[in-house]
Parts: sequence; C-alpha cells; structure tokens
Amino acid sequence: MRVYLDDERVTPPGWRRVYWPHEAIALLETGEVAELSLDHDLGDDARGTGYDVIVWIERAVIERGFVPPRIAVHSANPAARMRMLAGIEAVERAAGLRATSGPARNGE
Repeated sequence: MRVYLDDERVTPPGWRRVYWPHEAIALLETGEVAELSLDHDLGDDARGTGYDVIVWIERAVIERGFVPPRIAVHSANPAARMRMLAGIEAVERAAGLRATSGPARNGE
C-alpha cells in the first residue's frame, strides 16, 4: 500500500489518502505500507504534523524492530522539510538501511 498524508493536495493515483498522523500510523501498524509520502503542515498542529509520523516510525524501529517503508516528503515548508529529511535519515540509520531521501554520498 502507498500512503499519502496531506490536507490539501490532490492524491496521486494509486495512493491511499489520509489527513492526520494517527491515520497514517494506524496503516503503518498493519505492516502493509510499502511507501509513505508526507506533508508537514496539516492544518491543525494540535492534531499533529507529518514529522510526528517520522518520530513514531523511528521509535518503532528502535524499540521493536519495525521495518520502515520507503518514505518521501512533499511538504512545501522548507524548514519542516529539512527536519523531516533529517528524521528519515535517522530512521534509516536505526534500521540499518542506506539513505534514500537524498543524493548518493561517497559513491554509494
């Protein structure tokens, strides 16, 4: 399953749309999410942001060996995007995966 977390954009074909972090996390819990694309600003920070999903994934990887899906960020918020990409790199390090959220480094 491909999950798209966003409050405004049109959902790309073939993706399942969710509006809030808890919805994305519920789908992640099923173990059926292969790809995840996250927006940061969802219209109500009290209900969470896309970054909250990354934090949940990192904790799940560290605490219980959760296998993360491929994660992309489609947020237009530059500062939040950088924070989320750093979070994805932390998830990938914790999971022992090669980073896929940026250009290859050192000939990788």
